[in-house]
Amino acid sequence: MLNPDTWSIAEFPSDQPPLLAVVVDTEEEFDWSKPLSSDNTGVGAMRHQERAHRVFENYGLRPTYVIDYPVASQADGYGPLRDLHGDGLCDIGAHLHPWVNPPFDEEVCNRNSYPGNLPAALEREKLVRLTRTIEDNLGISTTIYKAGRYGVGAATTGILEDLGYEIDASVVPSTDFSPDEGPNFLHCGARPYWFGAARRLLEIPVTTSFAGLLAGGLLEGTGKPLYGAAASPLGLRLHVPGILARLGIVERIRLTPEGITPDEQKRLTRAMLKAGHRVFTLTYHSPSLAPGNTPYVRNDTELGAFLDSLRRYCD
Repeated sequence: MLNPDTWSIAEFPSDQPPLLAVVVDTEEEFDWSKPLSSDNTGVGAMRHQERAHRVFENYGLRPTYVIDYPVASQADGYGPLRDLHGDGLCDIGAHLHPWVNPPFDEEVCNRNSYPGNLPAALEREKLVRLTRTIEDNLGISTTIYKAGRYGVGAATTGILEDLGYEIDASVVPSTDFSPDEGPNFLHCGARPYWFGAARRLLEIPVTTSFAGLLAGGLLEGTGKPLYGAAASPLGLRLHVPGILARLGIVERIRLTPEGITPDEQKRLTRAMLKAGHRVFTLTYHSPSLAPGNTPYVRNDTELGAFLDSLRRYCD
């Protein structure tokens, strides 16, 4: 999925109405400011997921919960989703957090938190365990995958093909995680594409793209080297991306209520619609539905703002 030579852009009719997918990174609770630990397996936030469902139901949205091992293996995690899925209100996918997913054969460290950095056999076995656990506890043969920390690697495509997956949602366009030992997606665009040996896997990227006066070329990929320079370590130290955004020249925006305002989400969507995009994914993390679990929702006031952001974007 990281090699453009294996891609075929998924074509959609020009008159097709826009499509919105909601993809929830459904995972354990942990302190994002501390080192990762295999002991962090709490899933108490799962009982609060209905807070967002009250919004989605008003708009006929059927979210996809991509769930990791702590959620899939504990009744407090998968129980609320089993009820929602049974009522036809959601879909279920897989989300691999290596540090809390057996077998535990690797060192728990930042590099190994990206599944694609693991030895291929270990990445595969972890996803096999997760896939089987979802099947056992939810009765679902899932075909949707999103790597934890967006951490796909050289072996990921073959593993997904071998295990019968059909859709991947791991790619974050125009974003480089390599300074943190993760994948580099600077060459990836926001349009869905077919990939793999037989081009039978569908990539539906995280909706991340550009708005602003100079967004046109970036939206079509021609300006990415320029923005890559602005977002380089030196550019970040000089706050170049923030300066460009404040001046209305160009800003990179992710479609999420976490740290992104409704106005920014709308601005991104309108710019992408103008450029001919028809598929969008709205994403967030399940622990954000319980205050105190993520940097985005630390208290009840921020929870209210989070839910209001969902409503305003859906409107």
